[in-house]
Amino acid sequence: MSDFISDFWNLYVIVIVAGSILACVALLIIQSKATFTPGKTMGHVWDETLEEYNNPMPQWWSWLFVITVVFAFVYLALYPGLGNFKGVLGWTSVGQHKDEVEKVDATVKPLFNKYLAMDVKAVASDKQAMEMGKNLYLTYCMQCHGADARGAKGFPNLTDSDWLYGGEPEQIKLTLNEGRMGVMPPHAQLGADTVKDLANYVRSLSGLPSDSVRAAKGKEAFAAVGCSGCHGLDAKGMQAIGSPNLTDKVWLYGSSEAVITETINGGRQNKMPAWKEFLGEGKIHVLTAYVYGLSQGK
Repeated sequence: MSDFISDFWNLYVIVIVAGSILACVALLIIQSKATFTPGKTMGHVWDETLEEYNNPMPQWWSWLFVITVVFAFVYLALYPGLGNFKGVLGWTSVGQHKDEVEKVDATVKPLFNKYLAMDVKAVASDKQAMEMGKNLYLTYCMQCHGADARGAKGFPNLTDSDWLYGGEPEQIKLTLNEGRMGVMPPHAQLGADTVKDLANYVRSLSGLPSDSVRAAKGKEAFAAVGCSGCHGLDAKGMQAIGSPNLTDKVWLYGSSEAVITETINGGRQNKMPAWKEFLGEGKIHVLTAYVYGLSQGK
């Protein structure tokens, strides 16, 4: 399939590339037929001392253009450069990447297979495996969860014992393999007063300062408007659907009344990408052990 969205862009690239090469050829032809008078100036003077002489292009410079033109023709015949033309060799950056990945996998796969045969908890106790897991983490995970794995706003801390979907090896591996989609629906339709009551109630669950009168109203609203359907009647959340525990002191987006109000009004959406196809079973297994080890103090 073409990389271009229409034939116009294919033609556009061909014209630009071919035009550039022909411009070099034209320059060489013009220079070869031009008449020069040694010692004669062109009448252009700069700073009363610097003059432009009517001299031919230096030979070494001309040869650079010749080499450029020859190289361009050879390159465009072998490699893609003229729009949709793929070149005689059929080279693509995707194909090269695939070949390099296969070579690396052939080298490291036996090592990962060794750990694949072990229980995750046993792998988490293996020093070499944890070094490998750390390298995987720093390559693919730190962009969201941080170099120290303590997370950031909207990205969970992986070093504590608080888990949205569960912290057992099987649950961590499922998260890495399939990814997660966290959704908190917006509830702005409840009105500013009810939202404020709910925010105060949620803060009171974690022992944070709150308006007791509004918190009491918020408790009633929590069950009445359906919050308990996801977070449970006790507000401790449900790992089966990834709803957070509202009674602890762990906050994914922040614990201030303003942030909680923002969450209730606008909702939240957060996605953990799936890594199964990209990393493969062996690397997922070692990475699972590393993440599991982080929460166990290893």
